[in-house]
Amino acid sequence: MPQDENPKRYDLEDRTFAFAQRLRAFVRQLPKTIANVEDARQIVRASGSVGANYIEANEALSKKDFVLRIKICRKEAKESRYWLRLVDATEQDGERNLLVREAQELMNIFGAIIRKSE
Repeated sequence: MPQDENPKRYDLEDRTFAFAQRLRAFVRQLPKTIANVEDARQIVRASGSVGANYIEANEALSKKDFVLRIKICRKEAKESRYWLRLVDATEQDGERNLLVREAQELMNIFGAIIRKSE
């Protein structure tokens, strides 16, 4: 499907990409404690997986495959939120709160997609 036929799909691709990029910038600013280094690895993986699985969902082979991929998107957004809340980011608390809110919004969006698709 050409991009202009379904712009919302691509808007969400862009939004999940921006989320992963913002998280990577956030992680670069964290204090380099042992816990933060380990937590940052998890945040980077989970945040990138949100968008990657959304792209996979858009190429799904069946409705069941689509729903499964969207469920994974929601799970990875939830995991991103978890790691964000856990990381020691006293100096970056404002940005962390914005990222936690974005992760929650992505969870809500994917949840709505799941409800409408099942």
